[in-house]
Parts: sequence; C-alpha cells; structure tokens
Amino acid sequence: MGFVKEFKEFAIKGSVMDLAVGVIIGGAFGKIIDSVVKDLIMPLISAVVGSVDFSNMYVVLKGSVEAGKGLEEARKVQDAVIFAYGNFITVAINFLLLALAVFMLVKGINAMKRKQEAEPAAPAGPSKEEALLTEIRDLLKTK
Repeated sequence: MGFVKEFKEFAIKGSVMDLAVGVIIGGAFGKIIDSVVKDLIMPLISAVVGSVDFSNMYVVLKGSVEAGKGLEEARKVQDAVIFAYGNFITVAINFLLLALAVFMLVKGINAMKRKQEAEPAAPAGPSKEEALLTEIRDLLKTK
C-alpha cells in the first residue's frame, strides 16, 4: 500500500506534470519542425542543388550500382558499399532548426523571468501585530 501512496505523491507533483506536458508539446513541436524542413526548406535547397529527394543522395564507395537507383535498391546490390549522406543532411537541418526554435523559446522565457525579477515587489501590508497596535493607538486617540 505504501508504494501506491508514494507513486501518487510522485505523479501528482507539479514538476512531473510539467514534464509530461513538455514531452507532449515537444513531440508535437518536433513534428512541426519536421514538416518545415521537409515541406518548406528542403524543396528550396533541392532547387539550388538540383535534387528533389535528399534521402536518395549517396555515393558508391565500392561495387557497381546502376545510376539512378534509389538508396534502398542500391543497398540491396551485393558487395556494394554505400555512403548515404542525403538523409543525414535532412536530419541535421531538422536538428538545427529544432535547436534554434528551442533556444529562442528559452531565451524568451528567460527574458520574461528577468523582467519579472526586476519589477519591484509590492510593499507588504502591515503585520498582524502592527495592525493591532495601530487600532489600539487610534482607539486611545479618540478618548
């Protein structure tokens, strides 16, 4: 029974819930960045480089592979050694954009925290003792 209670306390803590929300949003954000890379950036880069599909860009280091074969077909050729760099380029661009987006997000949050910390705190009201003494003083003045 103690295990269940401990697990409930752990799972209900704010930091665990924040982490869960972060993971869910991060997964969705990763899909957005993936779409930006595949659907917006890679076509522009492909227009400059001349290849439409980066995932099929490779160099044959050993063996003979027919020109124009896709990467999967080239890998099936016996004794062929393939240096597949195209998919790596796509993944690297994806990572750089995701890292940039996360950096900008963290930078914005840090700026908001600094601004909030720089604002002067509102003066606290009088303590209970001060309020009581003030009330007593006011009562003594009226007599």
